Amino acid sequence: MGFSDRGYSRSEPSSFMAEWTAVLTIIVVNVGIWVANLAGANDFPLNNFLALQGDLPEHLLKAWELVTYGFVHDSANPWHVAFNMLALWFFGREVEEIMGRGEFLRFYFVAIVLAGLAWLVSVQIGQPNAAGSMFLVGASGAVMAVLAVFIWYFPKQTVLLWGVLPVPAWALGVLYFMSDIGGAVQGGGQVANVAHLAGAIFGACYAWRGWHLGGLNGLFDRFVLKRRGMRVVRSEDDFGSPRDRSTANESLQESVDRLLEKISRSGEASLTAEERETLTRASRRLKDRMR
Repeated sequence: MGFSDRGYSRSEPSSFMAEWTAVLTIIVVNVGIWVANLAGANDFPLNNFLALQGDLPEHLLKAWELVTYGFVHDSANPWHVAFNMLALWFFGREVEEIMGRGEFLRFYFVAIVLAGLAWLVSVQIGQPNAAGSMFLVGASGAVMAVLAVFIWYFPKQTVLLWGVLPVPAWALGVLYFMSDIGGAVQGGGQVANVAHLAGAIFGACYAWRGWHLGGLNGLFDRFVLKRRGMRVVRSEDDFGSPRDRSTANESLQESVDRLLEKISRSGEASLTAEERETLTRASRRLKDRMR
């Protein structure tokens, strides 16, 4: 699974060390694991432990492989990890700016799992007898998901195909999608086209439907607040005395501060419907005071 023939360009490069982003973290982890796997190839090859095996349904206790395979690459082919990480660097930074760091990480991990599951299903259906000898490594499925979101938001952005031919991003997406469909129909060879397609479809649906994967975070936040015994913020009409209204204002301010910190950390898209209502209520109360 690689982008060995894919070229990319970016019109507005940013400072490499401007911020330690999710994209940079993922790249460092992938390259670090590739180096570690290369160093221990003879004694302890990490790929044997982290790759997604085609017969995983028979060894469900190794379910971690549905995530770890996306962080390991062919140790004998440096271009495999290089092109995947290059694509992630060019496209992922723009997508992370839209999603926020936390949501981008959730999106990336879900893409890895879905791409791996799609590949597993294709193996179990198409080559069940050979599943035990087949394995999957590489971040291409997740990278294709990132590329799909990038194309959705920047369809006319010029990119370089094969590092030479300038084309709009949407044309690049169509070319890759058709290429992966053809490869999947023909059996794919050494390229997991089904995983590519699953990642691309997930990314396109995510952007099209405006999905957000932070719901579990919202449930966790509410659980923590409940455990801490924090009171629920109500409207001022529910309080009769000035002391009660003051307490409500302080509680609302604490909630707003927490939400602003969450936005700074994970982006506005990470807010739940309840949290957005809290910010709306705080904004309305501030306007009332300024009248």
